[in-house]
Amino acid sequence: MDKKKLIQNKDLQYLSSQDNYPAKLAVVGAAITTLGDAISTIAAALALEEAQNSNNQNSQSQKEQEKQLMRMQNQIDYLTAQLSKIDRKKN
Repeated sequence: MDKKKLIQNKDLQYLSSQDNYPAKLAVVGAAITTLGDAISTIAAALALEEAQNSNNQNSQSQKEQEKQLMRMQNQIDYLTAQLSKIDRKKN
């Protein structure tokens, strides 16, 4: 009977370890999912930061273009005034 009890104990240990296997797989799966979520969150944060930097650069570029246009307009106004003076002198 000792052999029979020993075999039964081994069978119970095997079954017990088999019962834990799905639970262990669930823990591993949850850990992998959590890691994936963390990587996704980091990627989203980086994308947001890049978009903000791009918007800032576009805003600065637009301001520089506006300044350039203002300078050009001032030059056009100056040249127009000079042409008017020359035209008045001729007449």
